[in-house]
Amino acid sequence: MTTFELASADLWATGITADRHPIEFLRIHLDELGAIPAGQLLDVPDGTRITVGGAVTHKQRPATAGGITFLNLEDETGMANIIVSVGLFHRSRKILMNHAAVVVRGIAQVGEGTVSIVADQFTPLDLKSLATKSRDFR
Repeated sequence: MTTFELASADLWATGITADRHPIEFLRIHLDELGAIPAGQLLDVPDGTRITVGGAVTHKQRPATAGGITFLNLEDETGMANIIVSVGLFHRSRKILMNHAAVVVRGIAQVGEGTVSIVADQFTPLDLKSLATKSRDFR
């Protein structure tokens, strides 16, 4: 197995990787897209349009959120919180339901040591050998 295949197999089998995160292998591609690593999101000014990319680890649509969906996106540096409107979720449903990793464009909401990204666009991130599924909650 290649190093990428091994990291992907670890993530699929156990939900974690012992060595390198699979998104690390795509960092050059993400950098070319202008994607900011999750570990640098606190350095972004509030209200800035940004791009991030990573593996979708969680999807939540709480009954009290009025149809808004919350995603957690993980890269090799940390987690990003993504807020998805009802309309964007419906327009991007195929991408969000069929891809283990995505590139997200949106507006950063930075405050009190936390960052959320209000998404306005999703693009699939090709991880053919990353066969993990997100943990989805309602």
